[in-house]
Amino acid sequence: MLIYIGFDDTDTRDANRGTGKLARWFETELPEPCRLWGVVRQQLLLDDAIPYTSHNSSACIVVQSPDATFINDLIRRAVQHIERYSLLGSDPGLCLSYEGHPALSKLISFGRECASRIVTQREALQAALGAHLSGHGGTNDGIIGAAAAVGLTAYGWSGRFIEFGKLRDFPEEVRVADLERAGIAVVSLDRDAAVPNLNDLVNTNGWLRPRLWGGKPGLPVAATAENRWESIGAKHRKKKEGERRQ
Repeated sequence: MLIYIGFDDTDTRDANRGTGKLARWFETELPEPCRLWGVVRQQLLLDDAIPYTSHNSSACIVVQSPDATFINDLIRRAVQHIERYSLLGSDPGLCLSYEGHPALSKLISFGRECASRIVTQREALQAALGAHLSGHGGTNDGIIGAAAAVGLTAYGWSGRFIEFGKLRDFPEEVRVADLERAGIAVVSLDRDAAVPNLNDLVNTNGWLRPRLWGGKPGLPVAATAENRWESIGAKHRKKKEGERRQ
């Protein structure tokens, strides 16, 4: 079964690590025989009325577990992880749900709302009723993003992977066959949407980040030459203080 663990607002503006990195580190805390399937970054609404660190994103860890008996242990470990690595001045939140849980459909709806309008802690708590949702410092506003991360990831059509298998070990140029062997579908977004050949090369620009499409990793690419493609979407520079509202 798949277990979804959402983290949000664990960092501060000048921190050398963000919530995504904290989420990725949680792999080392997983109990046997649980395994990390992936970590997905979710983008939420950007609005001047919302206090956020840099891009208002949250992260969801997707864990493969034999059954639901590991839920309480995962919650305990996740709380300890937040307490160990979240930074003073942040407003951390944690959410956990799993496949088949009654609250998951409401969390999915809530996550989609978070991408388009300002929501409240009360709405997050209502959506997560029956699932685990907890705040761990500051204003506890992180419960909003944590709940949204779980919902959007369970939805299966939102976010990009920041961890999946050996994602970070691929070279800058990689064969389509190697990506597909790793479980990453290569999808052309050209006007004609030709199917990439298995021996074609994809230039990742040193930043391979598949999207979550249909509950699976998919890499959007555009043709640059015959048998050559380029992944779409470049890494954003982290904004400095005072730049956000320009």
